[in-house]
Amino acid sequence: MGFGNLRVINEDRIAPGTGFGTHGHRDMEIVSYVLDGELAHQDSMGNGRPGGAHAGVIRPGDVQRMSAGTGVLHSEFNHAQDRTTHFLQIWILPNRMGIAPGYEQKSFSEADKRGRLRLVASPDGRDGSVTIHADASIRAGLFEGGESTVLPIDPGRLAYLHVVRGEIVVNGHRLSAGDAAKFDGERELQLSQGHGAEVLAFDLAR
Repeated sequence: MGFGNLRVINEDRIAPGTGFGTHGHRDMEIVSYVLDGELAHQDSMGNGRPGGAHAGVIRPGDVQRMSAGTGVLHSEFNHAQDRTTHFLQIWILPNRMGIAPGYEQKSFSEADKRGRLRLVASPDGRDGSVTIHADASIRAGLFEGGESTVLPIDPGRLAYLHVVRGEIVVNGHRLSAGDAAKFDGERELQLSQGHGAEVLAFDLAR
């Protein structure tokens, strides 16, 4: 049932030519993070459709935020015939119910995330991150060899570190792809000794 206001991290692989048909959500902040392949998104706000505000195709490096709010219908498909789409879909509880549905999509290069935790989602959209209507932030990082970083944590909040791929040492513990670590009362995250590591770090309300 989640950790703090982080409700779900779904790791999905969509076979070539398949996907998730149109379905509905409400009152949830939904963040999609593509690892491999492409994800074609369409929704009832017009995104992904001819003349829509956004192309709706999400690729590695892109971060998509969809605020379900009062209700939204959407679908995701992998239109490639020879490549699986691998992505994470993250659900975070909003700080206010019944808002108007919304959509935002931004791209972050590997250089943005190399050897550091780059802010990719935040409540105020600072530093070029996408804006989520929740008391939470998400950072993404890539680490190899001697690359390391320290992220201060407010001990009154929760932190969650998810290893997307590879291996890395977090506060003295070696974690591998699919592993996660929960932090309550800690003052910092120490990341080092990465081997093909890609991570997401969450700052969360209790």
